[in-house]
Amino acid sequence: MPYPTNLLDLSLSDASRVLHAFFAERGEPAYRARQVVRRLWQAPVRSFDEITELPAALRVALGGHFALPRLELVERQRSADRTQKFLFRLADGQGIETVAIPDDDRVTLCISSQAGCALQCAFCATGRMGFQRNLAAWEIAAQVREMRMVDDPVRVTNVVFMGMGEPLMNWSAVDAALTLLNAPEALGIGARHITVSTVGVLPGIVALAKRPEQFRLALSIHAPSDALRRQLMPINVKYPLADVLGAARAFDRRVTFEYVMLGGVNDTASHALELARLAKSCRAFVNLIPLHEGGATEFRATPPRDIARFARVVRGTGVEVAIRKSRGTDIAAACGQLRVERLGRGAPRRAHEHGHVDVV
Repeated sequence: MPYPTNLLDLSLSDASRVLHAFFAERGEPAYRARQVVRRLWQAPVRSFDEITELPAALRVALGGHFALPRLELVERQRSADRTQKFLFRLADGQGIETVAIPDDDRVTLCISSQAGCALQCAFCATGRMGFQRNLAAWEIAAQVREMRMVDDPVRVTNVVFMGMGEPLMNWSAVDAALTLLNAPEALGIGARHITVSTVGVLPGIVALAKRPEQFRLALSIHAPSDALRRQLMPINVKYPLADVLGAARAFDRRVTFEYVMLGGVNDTASHALELARLAKSCRAFVNLIPLHEGGATEFRATPPRDIARFARVVRGTGVEVAIRKSRGTDIAAACGQLRVERLGRGAPRRAHEHGHVDVV
């Protein structure tokens, strides 16, 4: 017996097509398909039984032909600052993290694109976990979908691909997920409220730039020179700073530089001046990020007063700069930390063992 078709794993047009065919076979009107499509993402349901606008017999028939899989919620942590961290288990036992960060009238959801990561950045807990596998497009978008269905739902206004994994090493799935996140008939989040963060995977930046929507790009810089960046981020060997900056200049939208502050490593006044020079070259906004020490025990966080001093040096050159609020410090805050604590590391896989990953 064939497996039921996962409706969430289809594009909106393909889901609409197979549902129209399903209802036509049963002599049902076309609007039945539209009712179900709306319940996939826009007003999601936990099961077909919850589509109460359909007759009970049709709900049973749908359940026999199609699937609506869930991400299994393993743990939900709430911080004193109202940040929430979610650990989801996937069907194969892999785990991913999603973080909801409230700020005034906005809630930004930090989502994962891979289970683990192949890049091994020195200060990242996810990198220590190693690469497990890519997420499917539906697993990426379902992190937002689940926020609408959890008890005490989370009203997501912004999405950032800054969770586990390197999004542009899973471009085919991220590309499809961006459509689900943005489409009004799906999750309906405005393109300018969706940011893709990357260490600088150039083919992916080019692909993202070709999309007509105004999705935002954030570049994980973390060091203002090739020599230091190679020590912190092995990817710099393949994609050196000059090439990453060239891609940023060619990206015809606002670019943000992400810069984790590492005490005694990348936080001097000379580092600030060099970072400002790079940012000026591509009109980038600089976002300084306090280190969550739970995921990088050999590094220490730059003290807040020194981060403020660093920011003043950058701002003094005419570059816009902000210091990200340190959130969720009373929970397993470092990306990947909760997954390792609850589900273990698992044996890492080489990137080329997964057919859809672009090998670094």
